[in-house]
Amino acid sequence: MRATRTVQRILANYEGETPGVKANLCRMLMEGRLGGSGKMIILPVDQGFEHGPARSFAPNPAGYDPHYHYQLAIDAGLNAFAAPLGMLEAGADSYAGQIPTILKMNSANSLMSATAGKDQAITASVDDALRLGCAAIGFTVYPGSDAALGQFEEVSALREEAAAKGVATVIWSYPRGEALTKDGETAIDVTAYAVQIAALLGAHVIKVKLPAANIEQGEAKKVYDKHGVEIASPAARVRHCMQAAFAGRRLVVFSGGAAKGEDSVYDDARAIRDGGGNGSIIGRNSFQRQREDALKLLGTLVEIYRGKA
Repeated sequence: MRATRTVQRILANYEGETPGVKANLCRMLMEGRLGGSGKMIILPVDQGFEHGPARSFAPNPAGYDPHYHYQLAIDAGLNAFAAPLGMLEAGADSYAGQIPTILKMNSANSLMSATAGKDQAITASVDDALRLGCAAIGFTVYPGSDAALGQFEEVSALREEAAAKGVATVIWSYPRGEALTKDGETAIDVTAYAVQIAALLGAHVIKVKLPAANIEQGEAKKVYDKHGVEIASPAARVRHCMQAAFAGRRLVVFSGGAAKGEDSVYDDARAIRDGGGNGSIIGRNSFQRQREDALKLLGTLVEIYRGKA
């Protein structure tokens, strides 16, 4: 596998990083139908932990089987497959070397009380990632939560260990918690702040939700208004998030969220592409569809990121 010039330029942004980490980033960037383009589509399947099995897989019962998701990611020509420990272990031998994997190392669940606070438990180790041949670890932080400072410390330690062992780190940076309103979780100022936090924590790949046009913080609104920061269109908001990712020196992928119509998924991808984002990490909008429908949707997304749709 020879890295394209586009991928080489991306890897050059990770100055001071270990060759092992760069090699694993290269694995993901060169994989699948978007390989070499600098764009990525990743399949994440951690929703069974987050939302429960029926809410996640009853719409398409084939998804109860971990092998289904491995095969879907491979057949769709995606860049990587991300999942918690048990799901990766259930197919790691059968699919060894066939697609880069990301071990999701912390998780929450929807059975906890509303008063429990926004936090996640560490459920795997960096050595698990090595044992399973993963290209990266994944970790969720909740900027805005009272538990956020502890999460930052956890991911910092895990990232340091992973980098020393040649494994990349993907940070799910999801604003939520006691300090934010519901609308504030996807406000443009908060989302860009979440991108910046993940970059400062050392993330090699950053995952956030697509931001909305509202501004949550009063002090931030003054700056956005004074300096005319362009946030009117979805593409402009993506572009602003890429500014927050060290002026585009870090890879940023945007999540698809809850299941929705195909046109909305495609419009999101075009906004990500036009705003300079690096791609999509799309779970329920793919695996909750029937296999053929999912392959068609993912194929169209590939064409969008190629600039052909």
